This record gives sequence, C-alpha cells and structure tokens, in this order.
Amino acid sequence: MSYANVKVSALILAGGQAKRMNGADKGLLLLHDKPLVAWVLERLTPQADEIFISANRNIGAYETFGYPVLQDTSPDFRGPLAGLLRGLEAATHPLVLCAPCDTPFLPADLTARLFNALQEQQAQIAVAATPDHIHRTVCLCRRDLSRNLAAFLELGERRMGAWQESLKSVVVLFDEAEKFQNFNTPLEMAAAIDNP
Repeated sequence: MSYANVKVSALILAGGQAKRMNGADKGLLLLHDKPLVAWVLERLTPQADEIFISANRNIGAYETFGYPVLQDTSPDFRGPLAGLLRGLEAATHPLVLCAPCDTPFLPADLTARLFNALQEQQAQIAVAATPDHIHRTVCLCRRDLSRNLAAFLELGERRMGAWQESLKSVVVLFDEAEKFQNFNTPLEMAAAIDNP
C-alpha cells in the first residue's frame, strides 16, 4: 500500500492537566495571537482525512475549531493513552496519527514518513524521534490496536513508552529537532513569544 492510497485519522491530545504550566489549558494558550491547538491543526489538516481533538476541559472552546472533541471515558486524567484510546475508538480510518497540542511546528511530511516506516517494518506503531529525544506522543498507529490499549489501561498502566514498547514498533528519526519543539512551562512560552 502506498501513502497516496491510505486514509488517516488524526488526534490532537489536549486533555492533560498541564501541571508544569500551572494548570493552564495548553491548547488554548496563545502563541503569536493564535492558540497552540490552532497551530497544530494547520500542520495536520493537510496530512489527515479526519481530525479529532482530545480534551477534558473547556470543551466549548475546543468545539469552536470545528472538529469533534473527544473526552476521556474516565474522569481521573489517565494521561495521553486514555486520549489515544478514545481516538482509536472514534476513528473511521485504519491509521491514526497522534500529536500533542503543544507542538506547533510539526513537519509537513510527518504522516508520510511515519507511514513509510510503518509499512517497511510491518510495524503496529511508528514513533517520531529527533537525535536527542523520542517523542512518544507523536506517533502513527493502527486503529485495530484499540483493544490492546484498552487492556493495557485496565491493568493500571499509563506510560506511553511502556505501551509502545510492548508492540511491534519502529522509531523514525527526524533531523529537524526544531519541528518538534513543545511548550511545557510558562518560561518556554514566554521565550517563544519574545523570539518570533
């Protein structure tokens, strides 16, 4: 199967508690007068056939972007895996691209490169990496992993890396580290705003 013939669903993770951001809803924070989630939507819209936003707060604000908003089935903030599970369950296409709401500069060929590696290695999930870091929440996985992930969460597990390593996974290296810049603290946001 070639990338040109595949349909992909995309999920933007915006459902966390953002403790290092003093509890602010990261996806709605402004970077150069535009919410972070809007930056990610711009990056992913040309790369996906449908898009969902995973959010557990400010649902109405996220709905204004015009895409379905998925809430975790559990109210206790089980982390990005819980959001991904909802995305896998809602997706109508065989592959699901996942990315966090605080990575506004993702590469334009993200989906294509992850897909090519997934196919070449006959893997279940492809995970993006830069020379100094594996970006666990930037990944492309097969929708039929939903039962596997649900069972993993039922065991009380929450770590994205542990789940990915339990699968047939491939790590895909991107040299452009700046494309995966993310924002976890107010200082990081302030630095980005001061340096357009």
